[in-house]
Amino acid sequence: MKPDILYEDEYMLAAVKPYGMPAQPDPSNREDLLTSLKNLIYDRGECVGEPYLAVINRLDRPVAGIVLFAKTEEAAAKLSDLTQERKIEKCYQAVVRGEIPDDEGELSDWLLFDKKDNISRVVPAGTKGAKKAELSYEVLDVIDTDEGTFTYLLIRLHTGRHHQIRCQLAHAGYPIWGDVKYGIKDEGKTGRNKPAGKSRRDGRGGGKEKVPQIGLYSSRMKFLHPFTGEEVFLHREPEGTAFQLLDAEDPDW
Repeated sequence: MKPDILYEDEYMLAAVKPYGMPAQPDPSNREDLLTSLKNLIYDRGECVGEPYLAVINRLDRPVAGIVLFAKTEEAAAKLSDLTQERKIEKCYQAVVRGEIPDDEGELSDWLLFDKKDNISRVVPAGTKGAKKAELSYEVLDVIDTDEGTFTYLLIRLHTGRHHQIRCQLAHAGYPIWGDVKYGIKDEGKTGRNKPAGKSRRDGRGGGKEKVPQIGLYSSRMKFLHPFTGEEVFLHREPEGTAFQLLDAEDPDW
């Protein structure tokens, strides 16, 4: 699959990660975005040997949207500093189960990452190993569907914790559409809010499989270019089963 590149210069590159694709190599050994981009750069004849490319923001496999990469070690350091200093504005769009009553709000929790189960949990402040997680949200719309009531959110991420958005929203009582890890455990059996996607052939020649996806999309990123000082604004409208569901239910969305 040819990578969908949104922005590129000599210092950095931004591309759209599809649902189901790892952002970088992982134990699944599936095609990943980082390797695909390295192959593209190499095929363009821009380097001798393996090109340098570093992931600045990571997305979970069932999440799609914008991923930023650094093309040099110096750029990686500067972009990482911007991330640590919260100078890169990251926005996501999400479809969550239930109706959120307030037009906007904030979530602040302490999250503890369980490496064994690959899951984060909200824990009391002061818990050993826990990290503070903060995000703010704006309600874009609320809609009733055959699957129930859903809220469409614009989310601004203020910290970057493991599964942060998924964990915090589920803890608040509004799990993301299709997220069986943090949502309803038997959704796949009932058919309600179950993760779905387009069927595709396994890259190894196997049968059809479902591309894992949830109703969460990395849709916007804004920051000052660390070398030129100019504003960089990256944007991609969300796509995927959850967002298509809402479009189908409300043609005036």
